[in-house]
Amino acid sequence: MGNREDLLAGARKVILERGVAKATARDIATAAGVSLAAIGYHFGSKDRLVTEALSEALGNSMGQAMDDLIAAGTGKSPLEGLALLWNGMPEVFAGNHEAMLASLENIVRIVRSDDARAQLGDQMSGAFADLGAHVQAAHPELDAAQAAAIGRMYFVIAQGLGLLWLLDPGEVAVDGDQLTVAVQALAGK
Repeated sequence: MGNREDLLAGARKVILERGVAKATARDIATAAGVSLAAIGYHFGSKDRLVTEALSEALGNSMGQAMDDLIAAGTGKSPLEGLALLWNGMPEVFAGNHEAMLASLENIVRIVRSDDARAQLGDQMSGAFADLGAHVQAAHPELDAAQAAAIGRMYFVIAQGLGLLWLLDPGEVAVDGDQLTVAVQALAGK
């Protein structure tokens, strides 16, 4: 790995151990085995490094899990695919608990920073596009606009479900079957 990758790995390690608020630039550089100046050189600031490290970690881990759940819906109706995804997400959250807590802590910092918001916005566009592509691969009967809209919806509802899951991991506000009933009712079916 190069210094940039070492810094991302070091940041994830320190953040998961101590939380975002207690992760110092010096701690991250030490964990990465690089100089403190490398943070500025590769990322411009510790905040940009933290945003990228958490987005990448959660994006890779949770994104792959969501992609796998979407693919499991291949051959089923898009609505059945939604139920599969929804019912599978609590297990994904359990496997990413500490990273989700760190990400939640990081959101407050991002909301207060125009630079961090812009950085995250760029990354979210890619996440939306990736989810839409996976939805279309699993459900080729959908056109590109429909698949993109469903991908965005998946992202949004997964964020809400994730937050509720963090508040009470043993409780799911609504299961996938209940969600499909609600969607059908909204569609007038």
